[in-house]
Amino acid sequence: MTLPSSEDATNMPAIDSGGGHVRLKLDIAYDGTDFAGWAVQRGQRTVAGVAEEALSTVFRTPVVLRAAGRTDTGVHATGQTAHIDLPDDALVHAYPRTVRHGEPEFRPLVRRLGRLLPEDVRVRDIVRAPAGFDARFSALRRHYVYRLSLAPYGVDPQESRFVTPWPRPLDVAAMNEAARELLGLRDFAAFCRHRPGATTIRELQRLDWERDGDRVSAHVTADAFCWNMVRSVVGALLAVGEGRRDADWTAGLLEQTSRSSDFAAAPARGLTLVGVDYPPDDQLAARTLITRDLRSADEL
Repeated sequence: MTLPSSEDATNMPAIDSGGGHVRLKLDIAYDGTDFAGWAVQRGQRTVAGVAEEALSTVFRTPVVLRAAGRTDTGVHATGQTAHIDLPDDALVHAYPRTVRHGEPEFRPLVRRLGRLLPEDVRVRDIVRAPAGFDARFSALRRHYVYRLSLAPYGVDPQESRFVTPWPRPLDVAAMNEAARELLGLRDFAAFCRHRPGATTIRELQRLDWERDGDRVSAHVTADAFCWNMVRSVVGALLAVGEGRRDADWTAGLLEQTSRSSDFAAAPARGLTLVGVDYPPDDQLAARTLITRDLRSADEL
């Protein structure tokens, strides 16, 4: 059986376990520094590309990963969630010849992928997906953290791939004041790169900054994010933190109908997808229907 490519499969209906297929849920972490983002791209090294190659090798059939969030070039994840659909007869390749007593069903597969995958990608856990589960469309919210260092020397070497050095002082209180203006169900067109047919209406549920010594971190949570949204929101708030914009300036950005050129997106290196929330199993299918219902400005 030949499965569709990641790009073609983006908007296909979910396939539950059954009907000759089984759906598996994967917990994935990666260092995005040397990847051209999550999604498969011809001629580019991507997270989905290398993970699909390893999984296809194991199951001896083409495998397509569908993720909760398709992170951009250079963005990291400690809590990415994805799923794959396998023909029933391919599942046998997940099991070793000798099974350890009491071991979770797919723990041997996790160990095997640890040997096949490059060191900057890890599949941390695999389970059978519950009925109605879709990694992307069943998700309630995604959580990101953006990390900056104000240390005069930059960033400690052990963290240099995951924290952005920032050479100028930041007013964290002003950034939090400006952040409050963006919370709620809004049209974030000013913060999103255009994608044909995609909505820019999102519900931003958490956006706040904290400082611990020289470390400044933003916590960003929404039901979903449009293309480049998190880094753009962070970039706009950094302009406020540096005193280049007033705290109430961000509210005006919400009135714009296209990507604003008044600020730059923050560098990718400081951004990490840290988690994805899902509803209880008996509400997964209903959540998928809600998510697939494209939002319009009439809802605001």
